[in-house]
Amino acid sequence: QVQLVQSGGGLVQAGKSLTLSCAAVGRTFSSGVMGWFRQTPGKAREFVSAIRETGDIKYYSSSVEGRFTISRDNAKNTVTLQMDNLKPEDTAVYLCAADSRPSSFENNYRSTGEYDYWGRGTQVTVSS
Repeated sequence: QVQLVQSGGGLVQAGKSLTLSCAAVGRTFSSGVMGWFRQTPGKAREFVSAIRETGDIKYYSSSVEGRFTISRDNAKNTVTLQMDNLKPEDTAVYLCAADSRPSSFENNYRSTGEYDYWGRGTQVTVSS
């Protein structure tokens, strides 16, 4: 059974940092894109960041660029999101996502539809 197991998250004050990790169990995603989305109650899932299989091409939403850093370790089958200078508006459930297909520049990795595996989500709450 393939799973994306998330860890990290929690409650922090604005301006502080948190790290989210996601470990793939049951298969490797070393040739596919992995990413992070977030969701708040009543709203659609929002793209946060994604990283291509080689780790050298990364995508960020405009709301997090410069504050968040995505990385991956293909040997460990993990993807990590380092979140710095957190703001109250970053409060959400964060979900790890993985695409089992080899990556393509024709795909839009800011879209939830490009991913076929999802973590269960982890709550991040930033107080002001």
